[in-house]
Amino acid sequence: MYTVKPMNKIAEVGLRELPESFFRVDAGAAGPQAILVRSASLHDMPLPEELLCIARAGAGVNNIPIDACSDKSVVVFNTPGANAGAVRELVICSLFLASRNIIGGIEWCKALTGDISAQVEKGKSAFAGPEIQGKTLGIIGVGAIGVSVANAAHHLGMGVLGFDPYISVEAAWGLSRSVRRVHDIKELLAASDYITLHVPLNDETRGLLADMLSFTKKGVRIINLARGGLIESGALRAALEDGSVMSYVTDFPDEWMLSHDKIVPIPHLGASTPESEDKCVDMACTEIIEYIENGNIINSVNMPSVFLPRTGDPRICVIHDNVPDMISKITGAVSSFGVNIDNMINASTKGRVASYTMLDIGSVPDGLKAAIEKIDGVTRVRII
Repeated sequence: MYTVKPMNKIAEVGLRELPESFFRVDAGAAGPQAILVRSASLHDMPLPEELLCIARAGAGVNNIPIDACSDKSVVVFNTPGANAGAVRELVICSLFLASRNIIGGIEWCKALTGDISAQVEKGKSAFAGPEIQGKTLGIIGVGAIGVSVANAAHHLGMGVLGFDPYISVEAAWGLSRSVRRVHDIKELLAASDYITLHVPLNDETRGLLADMLSFTKKGVRIINLARGGLIESGALRAALEDGSVMSYVTDFPDEWMLSHDKIVPIPHLGASTPESEDKCVDMACTEIIEYIENGNIINSVNMPSVFLPRTGDPRICVIHDNVPDMISKITGAVSSFGVNIDNMINASTKGRVASYTMLDIGSVPDGLKAAIEKIDGVTRVRII
């Protein structure tokens, strides 16, 4: 029996995916094998020795201590694409909010008194704005959400440019052929009437547009439903004041943005739909089940993706450093016990914990697990 500890209020429909014969859900568990988290911060929480994995029901993992997890061979999952539909809809909504000054018009209407009809007809021109049809949308980050946004914008009559030096094969397959991929972000900035950001926040992307706002088309409208730190506040404020940026819609407002008439602040609603929450938890639970029951790693942010169908044989799962002769040492240890390897897979990442190896074997002699654990560079061994 394995224990899963939810750190937030988690949709019951997702938790029901965990087989009761194999998993116990306990929010008060001191030593869980799996943690299921949404927005709760885990940075100050000691990682239990028993912990095998953490699944984030969402895409961002800023609330999880990735390096500490890697050091302890704890696999961290996220759920890319599970909230793509919800975020796509808010991006499309944001395109209109950025263009038509709908929010300003609503607030103005609420303050009217007297002959409302006459005042509306007289004052409505102050809130006019352009249509999105025929305009160009530049998408920075063409992952699951970026692909969904690109295809929707194309169907709304927009020209779409996409920039992503790390686009996956899966994302590329889902992208409409009408979306044009550019290889230089400056080309996208110069050609786009609207720009939407869909990249994670890390050292490479922090303040992404700070030095690039000078390359944007005059009067560009920017949508940021990804992470607040992608745009540096000082550079953005200056661009709004001189008209370089006509409007900014964000799901991550700072205090100074709340009273700015060119900014539409949204209270982090990108994935706040019941459908999205259900999908995220369902995917996170599937990732936990696959890893704990079968050793397969799907959508990890700190380990390689590895999937090997089960044959029914015992399976050895080894997390280890990516150094020469490691595979031969592991297989040598198995062979020294006279055990045949029926199936095997290995994958590596560029991260700090580099490699993961799974072996299906006919039997597990006493002492085999300990022998593999003694190999220098091996950090965790599981037998399933």
